[in-house]
Amino acid sequence: MALQQLTDEQIRTWTRSQKDEWWFKNIYRGDMAQLTLRSAITGFFLGGILAATALYIGAKTGISIGVGLTSVILAFALFKILDNAGVAKDFTILENNCAQSIATAAGYMIVPLITVLSAYMMITEKVIPWWHMMIWMSVCSILGVLVAFPLKRRFINEDQLPFPEGRASGVVLDALYNGNAASGMFKARLLALTALWTAIYQMLISDGWMRLVQFKLLQMDKWTSMQEAWNLHERWDEYYYALAARYDLWMPNIMGVSFRTLGLRFTVDAAMLGVGGLMGIRVASSVLLGSIINFVFLAPWMINKGDIIQRIAPNGKIVPISRIEIVNQWGLWWAVSIMVVGSIVSLAAKPELFINIFKSFKKNKEQAQQVDILAHIEFPTRISYIGIPIFSILSAWTTHAFFGVPWFLSFVSMPLIFVLTVICANAMALTSWTPTGALSKITQFSMGAIDSSNPASNLIPAGMTAEVASNASNLLSDIKPGYMLGAKPRQQAIGHVIGIFSGAIACIPLYYLLFLRPDANGIRHTANIVSDQFSFPGAMQWKGVAELIAKGVSSLPASAITAMIIAAIAAVIIELARLLTKGKFPLSAVSIGLGVVLPAEACLAMWLGAAAFWWMGRRHKEAGTPGHDFWVEGCEPICAGLISGAALIGIGNALINVLI
Repeated sequence: MALQQLTDEQIRTWTRSQKDEWWFKNIYRGDMAQLTLRSAITGFFLGGILAATALYIGAKTGISIGVGLTSVILAFALFKILDNAGVAKDFTILENNCAQSIATAAGYMIVPLITVLSAYMMITEKVIPWWHMMIWMSVCSILGVLVAFPLKRRFINEDQLPFPEGRASGVVLDALYNGNAASGMFKARLLALTALWTAIYQMLISDGWMRLVQFKLLQMDKWTSMQEAWNLHERWDEYYYALAARYDLWMPNIMGVSFRTLGLRFTVDAAMLGVGGLMGIRVASSVLLGSIINFVFLAPWMINKGDIIQRIAPNGKIVPISRIEIVNQWGLWWAVSIMVVGSIVSLAAKPELFINIFKSFKKNKEQAQQVDILAHIEFPTRISYIGIPIFSILSAWTTHAFFGVPWFLSFVSMPLIFVLTVICANAMALTSWTPTGALSKITQFSMGAIDSSNPASNLIPAGMTAEVASNASNLLSDIKPGYMLGAKPRQQAIGHVIGIFSGAIACIPLYYLLFLRPDANGIRHTANIVSDQFSFPGAMQWKGVAELIAKGVSSLPASAITAMIIAAIAAVIIELARLLTKGKFPLSAVSIGLGVVLPAEACLAMWLGAAAFWWMGRRHKEAGTPGHDFWVEGCEPICAGLISGAALIGIGNALINVLI
């Protein structure tokens, strides 16, 4: 069934009251179940599980993957199976949308953990108490919800802005419940089977799972001569290096620097294959290009030049050159330069985002005098007007009490945060792109200009910008499918808050278990946050900017400064080329920089995943064919299966290694 919507002329000429009346009479489903106990519980648990997978992927790639469509398919399949078995009634379309909204809100709660909070701990070498994390993240997120609803009536009800990602969820939900349910079940089976086979492969490459199976369950150490559990190598080049050592074969190197020192490995990482499939061939190619430039060309040159060296750690130990040292000592700086400049140029190239701010605050006197037909179902604006000042004070207080940011800076950053949130929400409405990275850097540099001595003074207010803007924008995107399907906005707001707590409860303990493991004395250290497995590229970018503000450019090697200047110029050229070609230019400055801070092996795996779906999509263009259904229509379920299967087993492996 085609979704009803206003024509362009109606959007342009009707008043908001007319649009509200049309929606209330034609779309609104007031008698349909929406925020029920089962939809809240389903969304809460789905959100927690999917947020855990998002944390795993975010720590690896710096990318916060969307979980909305995955939760829609899973909830649809779960209750369709329960309905067929006679155990429970099928979900209504609005119950599924509500569960999706809760799960999506939970998924986005990982953003501060993989960016600003990790950067803060790495710089200060202080572990943030878990309850500080939970309170600060929850307060900032709820502030984002309160900011979003005054914008909702303008962006969604009146301007009818597209919100492409939210609209996609609405179209999928309508197709599942009012169209071909068999297609939904096919995608659910595709997701489940992919996750199952991925989980089996992930278990075979996991040392913890293999020890558990072989020694704890099968007790093979008692009836065989095995001393170490067998597992398949995720890095397939390990087999070549074993043969090379045994038979004196060529050891791969560039300018005398070993591939392994440079981090040039061949890893079959199922999760990264899935991430690549979702990001597409163009973005993945830019990521791979950045990795090649840094680790194949620049890093060997700088090592031989002496700008990347072994260093002495504070404990007196020699730290050898490795991928992490290459990034920290040299590569990070040009990566930060190209990403920050590229983000700002890309944002500045969209003047409509700024122009629409002023439109959003204009008042129409005639509309103000008209009766509000939706007053009983909309989120009351008085709650926002009362709640925003209260939660702004709470945000400033937690920022001061937990992180030592001066009261003055906490409050000074607030007006800037609100303005940038409106820009971010408008960007989400038009493009499904939330420029939180670029906008938070504006706050970071502004606060750093006032106080450069305390990293928290620029990191945490910038983190507040990202958290408030992200939650406001994503809530509006979640409300869009609800508006299309006739949902109650007030209940969607409550669902989003439920998701905030779901994500915080699921992800913060997991973060501690994975990245802040205690040593033999039970003391947690920040040195374990970044590793070969989890590179935290998002946090590394925030850390780099904070250190640049604190130390100044003059503290860097001359070659790094030169690289930053060249990278900034390249970012301007690339983004202008994208603008002039209306997006046809294949490179992305931000993606190139991301390839520098990501492990090269992850970049290659993502490119292989993207290339596979791109190639098969070209071969199976005709809709309705089995190949098209599998490779094109099934792209997202397959990628979600690869990610969730690998992430859940990978999380389990890390927990086994910690607890057993």
